[in-house]
Amino acid sequence: ASLPIHSLALCLCLIHVIGANLFEEQPVDTIYPEESPEAKITMNCRARANPPATYKWRLDSRDIDMDADDHYSFVGGNLVISNPVKNKHVGMYSCVATNDYGAIISREASVQFGYLDFFSSEERQSVRVKEGQGAVLLCAPPPHYPAELSFRWMLNEFPIFIQLDKRRFVSQTTGNLYISKVDASDSGNYSCFVSSPSISKSVFSKFIPLVPLAERPIKKYPADLKVTFPDTTALVGQNITLECFALGNPIPVIRWRKLDGQLPSTHELGMSGAHLHLNNVQFEDAGTYQCEAMNSKGKDYHSARVSVEAYPEWVDHINSTEKAIDSDYTMSCVASGKPKPYVRWLKNGTVVMFKLINLYYSGMYQCIAENHHGVIYANAELRVIACAPTFEHNPVKRVLGAKNSRVVIKCQPKAAPKPSFSWSKGTELLSNSTRMFIWEDGSLEILNVTLADEGRYTCFAKNDRGKANSTGSLSITEATKITLAPSNADVTVGESARMQCAASHDSSLDITFIWSLDGHVIDLHKDRQHYERTPNGSSNGELLIKNTQLKHAGRYSCTAQTPLDNVTASAQLVVRGPPGPPGGLRVTDITDKSVRLQWSCGADNHSPISKYTIQYRDSFSKDVWKDATTSPEVIEGNVETATVVDLFPWTEYEFRVIATNTLGTGDPSTPSAEVLTLEAVPVVAPSDISGGGGTSRELTITWTPVQPQYYSGPNFGYIVAFKPHDGSEWWRVTVADPEARRYVHKNASISPSTEFEVKVKAFNSKGEGPFSHTAIIYSAQDAPSEAPTRVEGKALSATEAIVWWLPISHSHVDGYQVKYWKKQDDSEGGAHRVAVPGKGNHTRLEGMKPDSHYLIEIRAYNAAGYGPPSPHFQIYTKKAPPSQPPRIIGKKLKGHLVNIAWEHVEPLWNESSIDGYKVNIVLFLSHLKFCSLAKLFAYLRTIDLPVPREGDFVVEVRATSEGGDGAVAQIHITGNSHNPSCTLVA
Repeated sequence: ASLPIHSLALCLCLIHVIGANLFEEQPVDTIYPEESPEAKITMNCRARANPPATYKWRLDSRDIDMDADDHYSFVGGNLVISNPVKNKHVGMYSCVATNDYGAIISREASVQFGYLDFFSSEERQSVRVKEGQGAVLLCAPPPHYPAELSFRWMLNEFPIFIQLDKRRFVSQTTGNLYISKVDASDSGNYSCFVSSPSISKSVFSKFIPLVPLAERPIKKYPADLKVTFPDTTALVGQNITLECFALGNPIPVIRWRKLDGQLPSTHELGMSGAHLHLNNVQFEDAGTYQCEAMNSKGKDYHSARVSVEAYPEWVDHINSTEKAIDSDYTMSCVASGKPKPYVRWLKNGTVVMFKLINLYYSGMYQCIAENHHGVIYANAELRVIACAPTFEHNPVKRVLGAKNSRVVIKCQPKAAPKPSFSWSKGTELLSNSTRMFIWEDGSLEILNVTLADEGRYTCFAKNDRGKANSTGSLSITEATKITLAPSNADVTVGESARMQCAASHDSSLDITFIWSLDGHVIDLHKDRQHYERTPNGSSNGELLIKNTQLKHAGRYSCTAQTPLDNVTASAQLVVRGPPGPPGGLRVTDITDKSVRLQWSCGADNHSPISKYTIQYRDSFSKDVWKDATTSPEVIEGNVETATVVDLFPWTEYEFRVIATNTLGTGDPSTPSAEVLTLEAVPVVAPSDISGGGGTSRELTITWTPVQPQYYSGPNFGYIVAFKPHDGSEWWRVTVADPEARRYVHKNASISPSTEFEVKVKAFNSKGEGPFSHTAIIYSAQDAPSEAPTRVEGKALSATEAIVWWLPISHSHVDGYQVKYWKKQDDSEGGAHRVAVPGKGNHTRLEGMKPDSHYLIEIRAYNAAGYGPPSPHFQIYTKKAPPSQPPRIIGKKLKGHLVNIAWEHVEPLWNESSIDGYKVNIVLFLSHLKFCSLAKLFAYLRTIDLPVPREGDFVVEVRATSEGGDGAVAQIHITGNSHNPSCTLVA
C-alpha cells in the first residue's frame, strides 16, 4: 500500500474529527455467472470525507488504467465492468479514496466467474443389486465453480424427487445416492439433480437404471460405513455438518459422540441421524467426533478431528484523533484470530510511536490484520493542533459539594501545547496542601469540604502561545446519611423477603436508591418477576424479593445517591432450598451386572442432604432416565459412593446422581461417560417355541427371538435341538442370526406328520444359555397322492360356468385348486386359478370368453404341496348375449298407469337367441332406492306400469338369452299426481 498523503494542519482549536471507519461502502467478493443476462459487474466504494474524496481502483495491487480498457467505467466511486471477460477481469480489486488530508485503501474483494457445466451425454450403466444388499449410485457432478453444490435425485421423471429416510441418503459432499438395503420397490431409473446456489443454475445426469435382483431368503449384512466425514476445520460462529451413512441389513442405526467430551449443547441431528449439525461453532467444540453404525449383524466406527479457527477480529485498533503539538502519542492495533493474524501498517510495524508530535505527522493511517481466513482494516486520521489556551467552549462551572465530602472543580481549556495551571479563591492564591491539590490536568481537588470552602474559584492556564483564565463557584450542601439499614434475613425457596433502607439528605437535592446483589446492580424492570420497590415516600428505598430462588442469595447493598454524594449499607440474605447437583461423578469396578459410582456432594443450600438417587439410561432407551437398583438400597446423605446392580451385561450405560433434602430434590449431576458392562453367558431363552407344516420331508421350527438387551455379549445366535418323540438322541443345529425366527430341517428320511420334541437356547462368545421349554411339533405332511374324480360342470352363460367333483377322502387336504384355460389360443401357463378351501366340492368360474372351448383341471393341496391333477374336463361357453338394446317405440299414460312398448331385438350371428325380456323398475323416493323385476316371455313387447304419486323411477328393458342379459334401454318417469312425465334415458 502507498504511504499516507500528509498535510499541514491549521492552528485552530476547533477541528472536526473523522471516525475510524471512513468507508461507508466497500467492495465485496463477487461471483459473476458466465451465462448472466446482466452483462456487467459493479464493485461499490464510498468514503465519508470532508472535503469529498476522489477514487481510483486497483486490480491485483496494480492501478487500473481506465483509458486503456473500455470495459471499465465510474459511477461515483463505484467501478463498473461492462461485458466482463474471464481472462481479463478475474482478480483481487481494491479502492483507494483520497482527499486533502490523505489516502486510505479499501478491503480487497475478488471477482470470479461462476459456471456449472452439463453432465456428459454418455449413457449410464445399470446397477444390479440383490435385495437386502446396499447400493451406491454415483453422481460424478460436472465441472463447476464455486465448489458449493446441493444434490437431489430424481426417480423416473422430473420433478419426482426421491424422499430421503433412514434407508436412503444423498451425500451433500459427493452427491452420491446411498441405499442401505435394496428392496423391490427401489426398481427404477435414477438421475442426479445438481444445483449451484451461487449462480442459480441446475443440471441433471443421464438416468441410471437400478435393478433389484430377487433373492429368497433375503440375507442379513453387518453395518458398513460408506459415507464418512474428513478432518474438518470450522470458523468460530460457523455452522457445519458432518455426514455418516452405512449400508447393511437390517438398516443400521447411526449414533454420534465426542470422544473428548460431551456433544455441544447446540448440536442437532438430521436425516435420521446421518447428519450431525454443529451450530455456532466455538473453540471449545473442537475435538474428535465419532459416528457409530450398528445393526444386529455388527458395528462400524469412524472418527475424525474438528478443528476450530477464527477470522481476524480487532481487540484494539486506531481511531481518528487530534493531538497537541509537542505531545507524545502511541498508535496501536491488536487483533485476535486463529491462526494469529499478521498485522501490518501503511508504515511498517505493529505499533507507531510519536515523540514530540509536530504538524508533519497529520494525515491518514491504516492498519491491516490478516490470516488465511481473511483480512480486516482499521482507518484513522491524526490531526496535530497548536493554539493558546481558551475557555470559550468549556469555562469553569458552578459546583455543588456535600458537607465532609470530596469535591473536584475541573479546569479544561483548549490549548496546544499543554499549559501550566494555577488557582485562586477570591484574591487568595492557592497551593497544594493536606486538603487541596492541583491535578496535572488542571483540576482542583478539595477534601472534607465545609461551609468555609464556599466561594468563587479562578483557574489560570498558560503556554508558550498565550494565557487565559475562567472563574466558577463552590456551594456546600448537607451530607446524605442512611437512617434505616437493611438487616440479615433467612428464607426458604419460594418465600418472600424484605430489605429495608431509608436515608436523610439535603432537601434541595433529588435522591435515588440503587440495590445491588454481590456487587451487581439489580435491574428492577428486567427482574420485576422477583424484585419490587415498595412505594413509601421519596426517602424510603425498601426492596421486596418475591418467590425467592437459590440464585437470589447473597449480600444486598442499598446505595442512597444524590447528584453530589452517596452512602451504602449492606445485609446478607440466606436462601434455603433443595440441594445442588452432585459433582465429580466417576464409574469404577465394572462387572457384567454392576458398577460402582463415586461422587462428591454439591451445595446443600443450607439444609442437610438426606439421600441420593441414582438414575441410568442405556443404549436401548437413550432418551429415558430410570431409577437404578442400588446397594445399599437407600443411599444416605452422608454417603458418596454406591453400587448399581441388576444391570444387563454387554450394554452401554450412562449414570447420574440426584440429591434430596427436606426442602426438595435438586437438579441431577452431569451424566457420566458411557460405560460398557462386561460380557456374560445369556440367561434368557427364546420363547413361543412352535412349528410344523412346510414342504414334504421338512421339520419347521419357529420361536420368538431374544430382545437385543438380553444378548449379553457379541456373536449372539441360537442352538436348535430336536428329536423324534420316541428317540433318545438330540440333534443340534447352530443359527448365527440373532434376529432369526425359524429353522427348517430337511431330511428325506423324515416321515410325514412325525411327532418331534424341540427346544431352543441362545449363545454368545461367552457360552450357552438355558434351553427353552420343550415343545411338541409335527413334521410336514406328504402332498396329496390322489387326483379328484368325477369332475363335471356346465356353462351358465357366455362368461360363467360351474364345476363340481368328488372330494378325496383318504388324504389330508387343505383345499382344491381349479385351473381353467381356453383351449384354442391360451397356453396352460396363462390359465385362471380358483382356490376352494377345506371340504368344498364345487365352484363358479368367471371371466370366461363367449362361445369358447375351455379345459378344466382340479388338484388337491395341503401345506406340503399339490397332488396329481384330474383328467381334463371340457366346457363350451354360451354365445354372447344381444349387444343391441331394445328400441322403445311407445310411452303412453293411462291414468295412473304408463304403457311401455319396444321392438323385438334381432341377435347377430354370433349372439345367443332371445329367450325373453327383463323389465327392471328402480324407484327413487326421498333419496331411497327400491327395485323390482319382471320377466316377460319372448313374444311379449309391452307392459303397463303404475305411476307413483311422488318421487322418480327408471324403467330398464333388456333382452335375455342363455348367454346372459343383453344391453339395456331406460325410461325415466317423474311421479306427479297432476302431470306425470316420461323421459327416454338410453
